[in-house]
Amino acid sequence: MAFYASNAYEFIFPKYFPTPIYDFKRNPLSEDKINLGRALFYDPILSNNNVISCASCHSPFSAFTHIDHALSHGIHDSIGTRNSPALMNLAWQKNFMWDGAINNLDMQALAPISHPAEMGSTINEVVEKLNASELYKKLFFKAFQDSVATGERTLKAISQFMLTLVSSNSKYDKVLLKKDTFNAMESNGYRLFQNNCAACHKEPLFTNYDFANNGLKVNDKLKDNGRVRVTFKPGDSFKFKVPTLRNIEYSYPYMHDGRFKRLSEVLNHYASGIQSYKNLAPELKNKINLSQEEKVDIIAFLLTLSDPEFVFNKQFQYPREIFFYAPQER
Repeated sequence: MAFYASNAYEFIFPKYFPTPIYDFKRNPLSEDKINLGRALFYDPILSNNNVISCASCHSPFSAFTHIDHALSHGIHDSIGTRNSPALMNLAWQKNFMWDGAINNLDMQALAPISHPAEMGSTINEVVEKLNASELYKKLFFKAFQDSVATGERTLKAISQFMLTLVSSNSKYDKVLLKKDTFNAMESNGYRLFQNNCAACHKEPLFTNYDFANNGLKVNDKLKDNGRVRVTFKPGDSFKFKVPTLRNIEYSYPYMHDGRFKRLSEVLNHYASGIQSYKNLAPELKNKINLSQEEKVDIIAFLLTLSDPEFVFNKQFQYPREIFFYAPQER
């Protein structure tokens, strides 16, 4: 099926970023498809009871995750088993979710839509509701020159919006471009980061997008053994995706189960809380020795990864211009 972009969108990223791995040829970006995806992202119509939207767990003001609780909340006050991952720079990822269960961004939204503790719906149910909406008939027509909503079009539109969530304008980026400089604490923190953290949190995206056992004590209540649920390989037990550290200031709580509320707790874990496992990440098998002053300096550097222009970008926020003028059509 051929989809023709009515108004093409130029995907822009810094020259020092690696080449995106997302195949834009299979889903060419357009302004109208992105606008449709943005509307869908914020609309609770995707959930069974019309209460939970993607943005319920992925708020723009917290780098597209949530901050008021450790675990994701879904329909009927359900509580999930994991902290929602922050969403940004998705064009460079080949696996999604904490355990990598999804390997195609265009299919990613199916997971929360169908999960009984998240949206508790089905793509067929969603499409039926979209086709009954006068607003969405107009939005789909603008995007695809056809007013009919389909599962493929719905998922690809959501994917298009998420692809635009590129964060690349932090102080760190300005320093790379020689438009700013680190102060003494940030500079020392950067050196310490490169020596102790950069193997997994690789620059400039600040993740290697791999999966690792980072020595967390097993959460006996959740009984989440990570990537092994997907691969069934014993060596993947308690491995979780290495998250990006970009916008880490905004995306607390931390870890797959949201157990840490502060960056200081994260650093304390790596300095003195790592548990021993056979498949512990090799980078963590030697103790990381950090003084309190060094921990403070690392945090000072991590704060240079904050990108306020990304977090407060109105183009990424709730689309009032779409919903405000046509509430009766929804």
